[in-house]
Amino acid sequence: MPGDRESVTSIVIKSMGTKVKNTEIPLSLEQFHISEDYGFILPEPLRDLPVYYKPWMDIARNVPELISSHSLRLRIHDMALLETHLLRTHRELRFAHLALSIMTMGYVWQEGERETVKVLPRSLSLPFCEVSQRLGLPPILIHADTVLANWKKRDPDGPFSMENLELLLTLPGGGSVRGFFLVTLLVELAAVPGLKSILDVINGVQYNDVAMVTKALDVVSQAIDSMKQAFKLMHEYVDPSIFYGIMRIYLSGWKDNPSMPEGLIYEGVQEKPMEFSGGSAAQSSILHCFDELLGVQHEGSNGAFLKRMRDYMPLSHKQFIKNISSRPSLRSFVLQQADERLTHTFEHCVARLVDFRNYHINIVTGYITIPASRAKQLRAYKQGLAEELDAIRSAPKALEERGTGGSGIMTFLKTVRDETKDTSISQCTNVNQVSPDPSITEIQKAASELTIE
Repeated sequence: MPGDRESVTSIVIKSMGTKVKNTEIPLSLEQFHISEDYGFILPEPLRDLPVYYKPWMDIARNVPELISSHSLRLRIHDMALLETHLLRTHRELRFAHLALSIMTMGYVWQEGERETVKVLPRSLSLPFCEVSQRLGLPPILIHADTVLANWKKRDPDGPFSMENLELLLTLPGGGSVRGFFLVTLLVELAAVPGLKSILDVINGVQYNDVAMVTKALDVVSQAIDSMKQAFKLMHEYVDPSIFYGIMRIYLSGWKDNPSMPEGLIYEGVQEKPMEFSGGSAAQSSILHCFDELLGVQHEGSNGAFLKRMRDYMPLSHKQFIKNISSRPSLRSFVLQQADERLTHTFEHCVARLVDFRNYHINIVTGYITIPASRAKQLRAYKQGLAEELDAIRSAPKALEERGTGGSGIMTFLKTVRDETKDTSISQCTNVNQVSPDPSITEIQKAASELTIE
């Protein structure tokens, strides 16, 4: 049973900043609680909690409806304060974190950016911080909640596909919310072969095995390309106006957010407001692993932001990234070997990662930049389709130039992309360049020509 609830904040902050010792023992995925089949995805997440936690689940399963009726805050105020000691397994804690975080985001943003709250009530804040402390995670909705531990198969024996997947818990936005989280889940799954091949790269470098490293890097390249192909499903399953106008605010945090400049007080935890970033793709461990493997260096404020996002990952995943970074440099190995095929494969791997990041910029342009311009025009001219007006015009102004994690989104993504390019051993070698997706140019052109019709 938990001890003094009033001291949980210091424990949460300490656990988020846990330092990991480097080790030279052979790496395995299992020792970091990473699945051979699912990678960082939590295999078979729980679908329910012990009956004692029914008051949580009755609310968490109906957050969109309760927000629509403007009654979520009232329900949470009336919710009983429950103990957390009956949550005994990792999966129970992960599902509890998901449920509590969904309720928290709904409570904070129920009335949009103009009527935010300053205090999270103790019936929610105390158990949320206790569960977060036990997991070593922050008390806010994160990628590890909404994507990694928020899925189930409709047919348990069926494929891991959009048609056979469903969310456990959701937020306002209807089918676009489902699409956004499940497409991101498929991107994570597509990365698994590359994730496993990281171990072969590390072992190959350690044993001076050029053939092993070359073969493994080729698998990493293919995995990054598969991630991009999965990412393309976003256009099919997520409506840009719904994402921008409805969904984004519920993924937003209370750090670097003008709508909540002072942060949020977690009642009964501490009197001073606490600040946490919202959900962000930067909280996915996958690209952090590939960056560390290839030697991509992120500097300045962008590097600091990415480093801070590791505190929003499960501890064992953060440890895995740290361990990769402690190993001998792959890039130095490639330079020392001066093997033509190895060098080409390394360069191609870097190019694939640049291409993936270019495509991410493409997505952000279509789902944030263009809708932001459209929202400004709709507010100014009060024209457009009724559905579009309802979604885009009401979008939070404070997020027009920022990601849900609090970063200046386009500048951040382009800098991270350029820093990836800088890892290339020979940037002038045309053979290593991956052709940009044609739709990038089309979307940028659309943004420049955007007008009210």
